[in-house]
Amino acid sequence: MANTNLQFKTNYAVESKIEPFYKGGKVQISKDEKYIFCTCESRVNVLEISTGKIVHSVQHDDQEDITSFALSFDDEMLVTASRALLLKQWDWREAQCTRSWRAIHTVPVASMTFDSTSTLLATGGCDGTIKFWDVLKQYCTHNLKGSSGVVHLVQFHPDISKLQLFSSSLDCGIRLWDLRSSQCVCVLQSHYSAVTSLSFTPDGDTMVSSGRDKICTVWDLKTRKATRTVPVYETVEGVVLLPDDEDLSDIGVTSKNLHFITAGSKGVLRVWEASTARCVYAQTLNSTLAAVSEKEEEKDDDNDHCSLTYLLLLPASSRLATVTADHNIVLYQLPALTTQQQFVGYNDEVLDVKFLGKGDSHIVVATNSCQLKVFELLTNSCQILYGHTDTVLSLDVFKKGFVFASCAKDRSVRVWQMDSDSGRVHCVAHGSNHANAVGSITCSRMKASFVVSGSQDCTLKVWDLPADLSTTGGDLHHLTPRATEKAHDKDVNSVAVSPNDKLLASGSQDRTAKLWSLEAAGRVGMLGVFRGHRRGVWAVCFSPIDQVLATSSADGAAKLWGLQDFSCLKTFEGHDASVLKVIFVSRGTQLLTSGSDGLVKLWTIKTNECVKTLDAHQDKVWGLHGSRKDDKMVTGSADSNITLWMDVTEVELAEEQAKQEDQILKQQELSNLLHEKKYLKALGLAISLDQPRTVLTVIKAIRQVQDSHKLLEKTVLKLRVDQKESLLRYCAVWNTNARNCQDAQAVLQVLLTHLPPEELLQYQGARTHLEGLIPYTERHMQRIGNLLQASMFLNYMWQKMRVAGAPSSMNRDEEMDTTPLAQPFLMIDKEKGMGSGGEKRDADDSDGEQDEDPNDAVKEDEDDEDVSASNKASTNTGSVENGASPQTDGNHHCESEQSSEEEDPEEVNVMKCLPVPTALKCQTFAS
Repeated sequence: MANTNLQFKTNYAVESKIEPFYKGGKVQISKDEKYIFCTCESRVNVLEISTGKIVHSVQHDDQEDITSFALSFDDEMLVTASRALLLKQWDWREAQCTRSWRAIHTVPVASMTFDSTSTLLATGGCDGTIKFWDVLKQYCTHNLKGSSGVVHLVQFHPDISKLQLFSSSLDCGIRLWDLRSSQCVCVLQSHYSAVTSLSFTPDGDTMVSSGRDKICTVWDLKTRKATRTVPVYETVEGVVLLPDDEDLSDIGVTSKNLHFITAGSKGVLRVWEASTARCVYAQTLNSTLAAVSEKEEEKDDDNDHCSLTYLLLLPASSRLATVTADHNIVLYQLPALTTQQQFVGYNDEVLDVKFLGKGDSHIVVATNSCQLKVFELLTNSCQILYGHTDTVLSLDVFKKGFVFASCAKDRSVRVWQMDSDSGRVHCVAHGSNHANAVGSITCSRMKASFVVSGSQDCTLKVWDLPADLSTTGGDLHHLTPRATEKAHDKDVNSVAVSPNDKLLASGSQDRTAKLWSLEAAGRVGMLGVFRGHRRGVWAVCFSPIDQVLATSSADGAAKLWGLQDFSCLKTFEGHDASVLKVIFVSRGTQLLTSGSDGLVKLWTIKTNECVKTLDAHQDKVWGLHGSRKDDKMVTGSADSNITLWMDVTEVELAEEQAKQEDQILKQQELSNLLHEKKYLKALGLAISLDQPRTVLTVIKAIRQVQDSHKLLEKTVLKLRVDQKESLLRYCAVWNTNARNCQDAQAVLQVLLTHLPPEELLQYQGARTHLEGLIPYTERHMQRIGNLLQASMFLNYMWQKMRVAGAPSSMNRDEEMDTTPLAQPFLMIDKEKGMGSGGEKRDADDSDGEQDEDPNDAVKEDEDDEDVSASNKASTNTGSVENGASPQTDGNHHCESEQSSEEEDPEEVNVMKCLPVPTALKCQTFAS
C-alpha cells in the first residue's frame, strides 16, 4: 500500500532546456575562446563553451533570416546582415542594437569579416560587389566591383599594414584587392570549384587554400604563385595551418616543414605535409561510423550527413573546432586530437528520452536519426553514439541506470553500457531478428537479465542478456530471442515489464492492450485483453505498487485497468489529441501524461483530477521519463526541445508558509502602528501588502481623529509615487460602494487638489481609473441631493406642526413650543381640528388605512430645532414642487389650526398626521 503520509505533487517547474541553437550557416569563436557564435534562422546565438548554455542571443526585429555575421577581433562588436538588406551593429553582451544602416548591396550579403584593428568591415554580396565600412566613422570607404556571382569568401591579409583583401566567388579564382588603389591586383587561379577557406602563416608570406575540387593549394604571396598542389581526395570545407612551435608528433608531424589539417566530406580530420603532399595522420572511426560513412559516399555528396563543414583553430588553448553537416560542434584537443566537448546544435524531432547515469546525471536521447545522443546535464556536452543504421525509435534503461537498450527501424536492438567513472558509453550487445522496424523496447526491472521488443511485424520478442556484459577487443555480444509471440493484429506501439519481472504488457495500433506472463521456461503466455480504447494504444505502464496497468491512446484518454479482471477502473480525459506517454509518479498515486497537443498533465488517481497542466512544447511530446528519486522528469518533443522539469511542490509549500507567516507579522505590525497612531507607516505598510481593505481601514482610522482633513492630507502627500498610484487604484474600487465613497472622495480630494494633472496622468492606468470614478461620483452626488431635499421637507413639516394643547393664538411667525406635554400626539385637521384625547376622527378609523412615514425623514440635531423664516420659504417653494413629499391618502386632508385665510392648499395636501414625541429630533444630511 502507498504511504499515507505521502504528499501529492502539485507542480513542476522548468529547470533547464536543451534547445536548437544552430541550424546551419556561419560559426565563429571569440578571440578569448569562451564563446561560440552561430546562426539559427533570424537569430545569432552565443554559446558559452564551459557550460554549454546559450548565454546571449540577438535577433532582427523584422524576423528576417540572418545571411551572415562577423565578430570584431576585440570581441566587442557584432555585425549582422539579413535578407532585408539591413546591417546591424550589436552590443551582443546586452543584446542591444546600437546602430543599423542599409547595405548598399542590391541583394543579400553572403560573407563579411573584420580586419585586425576592428575598425574596417568588408561585406561580400550576392551581387558580385565588395564594400568596405568604417564602423567607427560610420561610412562606406570602398566599393569593389569585378567579381562574378556570389562573393562567398572575404578575408583580410593578416598584416593590416598591407591593406589587402582576398575574396573568392563563383569563378573559382582568388582575387587580391589593394585597398589603396581600390583595384584587383591579381587573380590566383588554381581551383576548379568553389574555394572554401584560406589559412595564412604568422608572417603572412604563405597561404593555403582549400576547395570543393578535392585539392589544397599552397601559395607564395610574395611571388603570388602556387608552390604546391596537394590532392586530398575529398571535398574540403576547411583548412588550418598547424603551429610550428608545438610538439605534434602524436599526429604525424615530425619535421619543421609546413603542415596543415583538413576537414571535409569524409568526416575525419587529416594532417598533410605540404612539401611532400603526403597525409601523415588521419582520424580513425569506429567500425559502425565507418560503415555509415562508406554508405554515404555511395550517394551524392549533398546528402552526406557525416561531412565536416567548418574547421576553426583555437590557438590559445591548442584546440580545434569542427562543425558537422548535421549541426554538431566538436572540440578536439591538440596534439592528440582527442574529443574534448561536443555540442548538438539541432536535435530534429525527439522520439524518446531517458535518464541515465549515477544520480540521473545524464540523459540519452533518440532523435530522428540513426545516432543516439547522451547529454551531460551539467555542461550540456554531448556524446554521440553510432551503431544503428536507421532511425532510433525507442529507449529503455535498466534499474541501476548504467545499462540501457535501444531499438530502431533497422530491425535491430542494441544494449549500451556507461562507464561509471568516465561517463563514456559504448555498445555491448546487439540482436537482429525482427522482420520489420522495432518500435518499442523495455528492460527487466529486477536485474539486467533480459529485454523485450515489440515490432511493426506484430510480434513480441524476449532477448536474454549475458551475465557479464563487459566486452574485450571491441567484440559485441550477439543476442538471440528466447521467445517470439504473435501478439497483435497491427503494429506493437509499446511494451512494459512488471516490477517483479513476471508479467508483460503490450499496446498496439489495433486498439487493445494485452497482458502476458513471462514464464521461466521461456514461453510467453497471454493472460487477458484490455478493451475499451477507441483508437490505437500508444503506451502501457505498470503501477509500482498496485496490480494496475495504465494505458494511453490516440482517442485522447488515459485509462487504469485492474490486472485481476481486466476491467477499466478509471478514465482520465483532458488532452485534446493523442496521449502518447503515461508514467506513474508519487509511488503510484499520480500519473503524468504527454500528448500530441504539446501538453504534459499531472493527474491524481484518487480524485480523477488534473492537478496541473505543463505547457513548454509546441509539438508532440514523444518522450516522458521520471527520475529514480521521483523529483525530476524530462520531456522530449517534436519541436526539437528537451525540457528538464523539477518537482517544486515542497518549494511552493514552503514559500506559501513563509508568505503566510510574513503576512501575519505585517498584520500585527500594522495593528501596532494604528494603535500608536503612526498613520504614515501604517498606510505605507498596508499598501505594500496590496490589501485594499486594510488600506481602507487605515483611511477610516485617520478620518476619525480630530482635524482629520489636515492629517489625511499630510499622510497621503508623504507617500511615494508608486504608493500614490496604488491608492488611486484603490479609490476607484472604493468609490463603487456607497458605504466607502466618502473615504474615497476624501483621498481623491487630496490627490486632485495637490497633484498637477500632468503628474497624475503619468500614473499607470490613471486615465482608466479617473474615467471609472466619474459615473459613480455623479450617482453619489444625486443621492446626496435627494437626501438634502428630504431634509428640507422635514424642516418644512416641523414648521407646520403644532403640539396638541398649545395656545390657539400661536402665529405662523411665532416660535414653536417644544415643552413636553402629557399627551405626546399631534393631529392637524382642516375640518374638525384635534380631538381632546388625541384620537383621530371616525373617518380615519373607518377607512382602516394608515399613512406612511416619510421614506427619507431622519432625525435632526437639537441645535437645528429653530428654523429661520428663510428656511421656511425655501421649503415651501422647493421641496413640494420637487416632489420630495411623502405619499398621502387623497380621501383625507390634514388641517392646520391656523385661520383658513392663511392656509395654502398645496401645503395642506402634503401634510399628514404623525405620532411623534414632543421632544422630536431631526437630523439633516448634508454632503
